[in-house]
Amino acid sequence: MSSHTATTKLGLIGKLLLDGEMICETGLHIGAGKGSLDLGGADNPVVKDAFGRPYVPGSSLRGRIRSLLEQSNGMVSPSDLIYLSRRRGQEVRIHQSDEPGDEIGLLFGRNPGRMDRVSGDALEPASATPARLTAYDAPLDLDSITPQMRENLDDELTEVKSENAIDRITAQSNARTLERVPAGAKFRVRFVLDILCSEDRDLVAPFVQGLRLLEDDALGGGGSRGSGRVRFAGWKVTWRNKAYYVSGDAEQVLVDSAPGTAELQAALREEGFAGKLS
Repeated sequence: MSSHTATTKLGLIGKLLLDGEMICETGLHIGAGKGSLDLGGADNPVVKDAFGRPYVPGSSLRGRIRSLLEQSNGMVSPSDLIYLSRRRGQEVRIHQSDEPGDEIGLLFGRNPGRMDRVSGDALEPASATPARLTAYDAPLDLDSITPQMRENLDDELTEVKSENAIDRITAQSNARTLERVPAGAKFRVRFVLDILCSEDRDLVAPFVQGLRLLEDDALGGGGSRGSGRVRFAGWKVTWRNKAYYVSGDAEQVLVDSAPGTAELQAALREEGFAGKLS
């Protein structure tokens, strides 16, 4: 739990920018939600921008990090979860509480109003909490798809993975295809943490913990079947205080080119780092 209280006053102190690259260790599938109409196309295409280039939505990154932090902190019992959607077969359950120091609520925000718990009485938070974390859509680094890779891809930028589901009674196979961004592809990621009070400095650590958890888990679909293993590299951390926006003061580069998330975590834990966020 954070040291925030119900009376903590909020006002912009500054923004912490974390820029890096996300490298696919295995094929990555972030679904577009619709099948391809092309003859021989994949049943499950990846999401693409208006130019036909795959990208990773910020919502996918943000949602996966949130889910992993909820699991890590033991916040997935029925009494800790509320329904976002109760449509049969499409239920969505997330952690939510009305505790002022709940780090999940502080990082990802929460809305007021009645919410049905999975188990127990309804939750009725009295006030909204602004989200501190912003995750931007991550564009594909086109140079990371090398000419050698392109020679072996099913499409210009993606591969198609074929899978079979086997009926346990008849042994009949049901083929399906999954479009994936290939291993070796890189995406440019940016996260921004708003520091709205001195207590918000403590939220940097759990966010980076979420990044490390993601590196040993999976992003997107098919994670239990080998897809979605990623790692982060080349981290740059920049601090822009309020004066940067008000009067054009210079930004401060706090970490320049941390080779991995473990090195990033170590740099952010150094004595005196929190004091720079002022």
